[in-house]
Amino acid sequence: MQPNFVQGLHNLLVQTTSNDTVVLKAATAQLNQDYYKNPACISALASIITSSPDQAIRQLAAVELRKRVAYNSGNLWTLISQDEREQIKTKFPELILGESSNPVRHSAARVVAAIAAIEVPMGTWPQLLPFLQQTCTSPNASHREVGMFMLYTALENIVEGFQDQLTSLFQLFSQTLADPDSLEVRITTARAMGVIAQFIDADEKAYLAQFQALLPGMIQVIGQCVESSNEAGARNLFDVLETLLILEVPLLSKVIPDLVEFLLRCGGNRAYDGELRILALNALNWTVQYKKSKLQSFGLAPSILEHLMPLTTEEEPEDVDEDAPSRSALRIIDGLATNLPPMQVFPALRTLIVQYFSSQDPAQRRGAMLALGIAVEGCSEFMTPLMGEVWPIIEAGLQDIDASVRKATCIAVSCFCEWLEEECVAKHTVLIPAIMNLINDSATQRSACTALDALLEILADVIDQYLQLIMERLSGLLETAPIPVKSVVTGAIGSAAHASKEKFIPYFEPTMQRLQHFLVLTGEGEEIELRGITMDAVGTFAEAVGKDPFRPYFPTMMTQAFEGIEMGSARLRECSFLFFGVMARVFGDEFAGYLPQVVPPLIASCTQDEGTEEVTTSDPNSAFNSGLSASNAIPVSDEVDVNGLPTEELEDVDLDKLLDVNSAIAVEKEIAADTIGMLFNATQAHFLPYVEQCTLELVKLLAHYYEGIRKSALDSLLEIVRTFYDLSDHQDWEAGATVTVALAPTVKDLIGHVLPALMEMYETEDNKSVVSALCVHLAETINKIGPAFVEGQLEPICGIAIQILEQKAFCQQDPDQDEEEEAPEAQAEYDSVLVSSAGDLVAALANALGGDFAPAFGRFFPLIAKYYKKNRSLSDRSSAIGCLAEIIAGMKNAVSPSTEPLLELFYQALSDTDAEVLSNAAFAVGLLTEYSEVDLSPQYLHLLGALRPLFVVTSDSPASKLNAKDNAAGAVARLIVRNTAAVPLDQVLPVFVEALPLKNDYLENRPVFRAIFHLVQTNGAVLGPYMDQLLRVFAVVLDPNGPDQVGDDIRAELIQLIGVVNAQDPAKIQAAGLSAFVPGA
Repeated sequence: MQPNFVQGLHNLLVQTTSNDTVVLKAATAQLNQDYYKNPACISALASIITSSPDQAIRQLAAVELRKRVAYNSGNLWTLISQDEREQIKTKFPELILGESSNPVRHSAARVVAAIAAIEVPMGTWPQLLPFLQQTCTSPNASHREVGMFMLYTALENIVEGFQDQLTSLFQLFSQTLADPDSLEVRITTARAMGVIAQFIDADEKAYLAQFQALLPGMIQVIGQCVESSNEAGARNLFDVLETLLILEVPLLSKVIPDLVEFLLRCGGNRAYDGELRILALNALNWTVQYKKSKLQSFGLAPSILEHLMPLTTEEEPEDVDEDAPSRSALRIIDGLATNLPPMQVFPALRTLIVQYFSSQDPAQRRGAMLALGIAVEGCSEFMTPLMGEVWPIIEAGLQDIDASVRKATCIAVSCFCEWLEEECVAKHTVLIPAIMNLINDSATQRSACTALDALLEILADVIDQYLQLIMERLSGLLETAPIPVKSVVTGAIGSAAHASKEKFIPYFEPTMQRLQHFLVLTGEGEEIELRGITMDAVGTFAEAVGKDPFRPYFPTMMTQAFEGIEMGSARLRECSFLFFGVMARVFGDEFAGYLPQVVPPLIASCTQDEGTEEVTTSDPNSAFNSGLSASNAIPVSDEVDVNGLPTEELEDVDLDKLLDVNSAIAVEKEIAADTIGMLFNATQAHFLPYVEQCTLELVKLLAHYYEGIRKSALDSLLEIVRTFYDLSDHQDWEAGATVTVALAPTVKDLIGHVLPALMEMYETEDNKSVVSALCVHLAETINKIGPAFVEGQLEPICGIAIQILEQKAFCQQDPDQDEEEEAPEAQAEYDSVLVSSAGDLVAALANALGGDFAPAFGRFFPLIAKYYKKNRSLSDRSSAIGCLAEIIAGMKNAVSPSTEPLLELFYQALSDTDAEVLSNAAFAVGLLTEYSEVDLSPQYLHLLGALRPLFVVTSDSPASKLNAKDNAAGAVARLIVRNTAAVPLDQVLPVFVEALPLKNDYLENRPVFRAIFHLVQTNGAVLGPYMDQLLRVFAVVLDPNGPDQVGDDIRAELIQLIGVVNAQDPAKIQAAGLSAFVPGA
């Protein structure tokens, strides 16, 4: 090696540390041109690392040497002579041990790892592992630290070459995890374990057991980091823990109770550093997300809640984006509520809430209220019958003497309005006055406005009595309140418009005048947020008042929306896209002229780079373990220097910040994708020039890492298919497995692009809400397009439903559950939503295939029926019976062979305790009676007896009971039509007629009036005593000022019947107010 070459290289490295950018650039250019392409630079850099007196230069040389060794798959390394390579391999690791600087040691260790990545797989460095093992057990602690770091970095680069040595490595780790002198050795050992864990397969039982034996020691090391406030070490090890949690191999299964107890202890100890507590609690949150079956089987939720509740009483920072132990605790409570069966969560939580809310300490009362609000999303169905015990707590919270408790109660009310709509509407006389009082209090004003916003959103039927009061109060705040309050006030006014519809018209003009100046705000942060919320509210006004009153504002508002797109704010682009969707819905064809300006920004949004394009799997965290080897599991950036080398290491990247920055863009993309389908539906043929490009871009988004984008993309794609079908020249389809009514070639081609992409997405989709949306939108599309939509894809579509019902879909998989093991019957409410959506898909297939669905029904029936058991949730029981009813409606007579088991199941459902199940059961038995070719007349008395209690309702009965009554009336009507002689009309008709007119389920008017017409034609005299009642019913259903309750066919037949009655007794018709409906009148 020429000394001048080494000296020249050293001098240039010194110059690259200069503050003079001209010198730095010149030195860098010369290095790249004259040195780094020459293989001799490798030996020269190694020499500089071992000889330079300047620590910074030694470290820089080590960083550059790693790059040169790794360059072009080791090409430069292999160009130096064998002797030089052997000399570096022999001496370099030894020399690192003598290095005094820790940063240099670490950078030099990465050089060893880069060389190992080339040499170990080829079997040309057998001395490395023995050397590292010897060094890791050296009597010298600093040598052990360097040795373990070299081993760790070598494993990061190449695990496969060491796989035959895993047993000896695990033996080594058992010693180094308990290193008596060095915490650094213990930390690096745990990090090395995290790397190896990614390459242990589930069937490698021996390695699995050896690894699991080390876990208590690893957890102990994490605790040592937290206790000694070693934040860097703790962060690294919590990262390792999170990696172990998300791996599909169940490495942690046996230590979950101990791990949970440890994380609670760390997170709950106020003596520890706040950041470290948050890290522990975040790890617990991951445990809840990824190890829920173990939490469920060990019954850990009550204990976790007991330890979390004290944390909810801790102070929260003012900054909403700043994390704190209290916020972490509430996130975990939310995770427990949404991931575990409510029975395991809410009873224990309710006890704690009652205990904390009765405390004299306002912090405890506040914590109780926040926990109550956060839990409702996952436990809403379970909580519904318990609301009598919950409302007194809410009402007391709204009147609490402490402002923080009142604010927390407003947050809880907002949550309740979203998930317990009917219950909140029923409490409007309590909630509205209490919230309006809190709006008058500056301490609670903003939170109260947020609660009012949520409440107004759902108050459609009763808002009249409050509208004037609310608008006067809120309009005043638009003038006087600070900007953050103005934002929530504006949102609340939008909700008032949404609820009041055309009744908002008197307030529309004055409100628009007050909001105008918000639409030109340009300041970052609060001003941009207020502008965006105002844009959303104005869109809501347009839908409320209709296009004619809004038309004068339409062009100006579109201009404002276009300006918002150009302001460089993802939030304003999102609001503009939402506004375009609303305007298209309101103005339809009139909006079409804007499409050339609107569609390009939407496509641009869908295609914009977020800086993490390589993270294309469902979960961004899988970027860490998606590679085939450790070396390509690590990079998160494709950024390269002039030589094509990666410029960033994983530890240099702040992934949290990266994802935060991208989250705003991701939400914008989600809205853009959603808006595309909405625009096509609203503007119809005007959108056709954009369909192909939009479809291609949306298909690409099906692989996006953010689940909201995937859901919007699939929704819009199927909306595009349905709208394209509507615009084609199509005939009504006929049910059957064989397509008898062909699709237009263009529609078939579009489906050929979209459906296979959706099927492919499903195979790797790990988010339940996305799969649920896929099922629901597939069902909607199948019901519209019929059997031609599923042609060629019937098996995979059936497979989706079967997998979900068997709880074996990819999104339902749990690595901690044995494949042979039955999934537990108790499940989270979100899991029930997924099963229900699969039922919708099965019903749609039955509708499309008709009688040809019969062979598949044999497979589906037991899968669906198992969800009707007394210990199943209301949602499971109700959706199972409802799904079977819809299947019968689709299969019609082909259901006959299954009549007996179906009837047996429906009898069980007719004795259920919940009105929602009873309603579906009544509907189901009616359809079974109507369509089955089996004569069910012998069952009539039993059926009528089971249906009779459903008719017992009062005017203030809940909607579910009123619905059950309507479905029972429909069922009785179907019995009458099928076999009138088997019905004891003298006992049945008084109850049947008394149940009319139907109040909730107008669809059941079809069988009801079919029965009435049938009786008129076959046994008219039997209706004589009830004719006055029936005529009053006719007047209600024919009222032109009310909603359409019967449809055109029944209306025509009903008017004909009125004519017949009028001919016999005109006075009766006149008395019932039906004279206007007499034919020829």
